[in-house]
Amino acid sequence: MKFLEDEENKVILEVTGETHTICNIIRKRLMEQDNVSAAAYEITHPLIGQPELEVHGSNPKESLITASNTVKEEVAEFKDTLIDAFGE
Repeated sequence: MKFLEDEENKVILEVTGETHTICNIIRKRLMEQDNVSAAAYEITHPLIGQPELEVHGSNPKESLITASNTVKEEVAEFKDTLIDAFGE
């Protein structure tokens, strides 16, 4: 991951090695935050393009951390539910 633009109210970062899956869920969790005015991503080439995630808001870096932590908690909860369901 690397920052392509790093401004006070806007960041654009390249999410190397990832796909629509993680970018879309992070975008959704970002848009749930009141301090985020816009969040979007783009993959310019379907085979070799790297996702670029753009976030606008009062503190986009903190918003990314919050969104990432939310997704991490959701994944852990999903994992626990699967383990309970399968009895492992």
